[in-house]
Amino acid sequence: MTASVDIAHMARAIQLAKKGWYTARPNPRVGCVIVRAGAVVGKGWHQRAGGPHAEIAALEQAGDAARGATAYVSLEPCNHHGRTPPCADALITAGIARLVYGLADPHVIASGGIGKLEAAGICVDGPVLEQEARALNAGFVKRCETGLPRVILKLAASMDGRSAMASGESQWITGPAARRDVQRIRAENAAIITGIGTVLEDNPALTVREVQPGLDESMLAEMQPLRVIVDSRLRTTEGLNILQPPGAVLIATAQSEGHVEGVEVCSLPNEDGKVDLQALLAELGRRECNDVLVEAGGKLAGVFLQQGLVDELIIYMAPKLMGSAAMPMAVLPFEAMSEALDLEITDMRAVGKDWRMTAKPGGGRCSQA
Repeated sequence: MTASVDIAHMARAIQLAKKGWYTARPNPRVGCVIVRAGAVVGKGWHQRAGGPHAEIAALEQAGDAARGATAYVSLEPCNHHGRTPPCADALITAGIARLVYGLADPHVIASGGIGKLEAAGICVDGPVLEQEARALNAGFVKRCETGLPRVILKLAASMDGRSAMASGESQWITGPAARRDVQRIRAENAAIITGIGTVLEDNPALTVREVQPGLDESMLAEMQPLRVIVDSRLRTTEGLNILQPPGAVLIATAQSEGHVEGVEVCSLPNEDGKVDLQALLAELGRRECNDVLVEAGGKLAGVFLQQGLVDELIIYMAPKLMGSAAMPMAVLPFEAMSEALDLEITDMRAVGKDWRMTAKPGGGRCSQA
């Protein structure tokens, strides 16, 4: 087939993969299109862990038409027995003649499907739309390559960069549309990290309360992100909103011992007697969290930035001025321009009356906390 045809079918596979955007975790989002004689005879996507993989769903739809066909898969077919059998074996048994893949599987255990298919005499081409396929599973790829989840820092601020009044009052900086958008972002992440200061000051629940596309009411409780409280001195008390169902809670502390009824407590101290954030992220990676959202006050947000732990920032900016006495959205005690953190803006758009800016840390220097 021509390159343009391959690109078109791979783009369709990537779009199918997005149907599992909120539900596939901890597995990657994968889509598959099976084409024979120019016609699509099967398509599928991975909805949730333990369920059929994209290739299996597409093969079931294609039936006998899969023999001699081309399979377009956004991620290299798996080659291991996990919750389900290897998809590489299923493609071989179905008689697929050609495989086109978007991204090689970065998972050490699951990879190897390409080699198995080639050894079986199947023509393999790729990667096709590799950048788009990687973006589809940025958190999964990072976790496989580094053991750490992708970290998104969410901030809400006035146009003068303030996140709360000096008294601590912060509700509401942004409008209803922006707050609905935050619900969407929460649903995309496996865990939400906040600080004990925010918990005690605002008493947030930090749950996903709005159904998203492909995430119905019956799945909402099951797919709640793990809520993580960074609490060095273990000041968390019973009765707080964040400790209530639905969803699980993890308290990361620097204390060697302590107990909060019904909540898991994990001791992760650093040399300064505070929570070791790098160790916390490694723990979340071990728990198969691909993407983690940080929703915290200016102090914890600043530490994440200073330690270089943020992969992406999402900043909601409200058209208001809160004044110089108000608190900054991130505490960054830089003294020289050489310490400034450069950002690469990747997206900016209006969300109701507010603006949402998406940025990535660039090449600017940043001092270490």
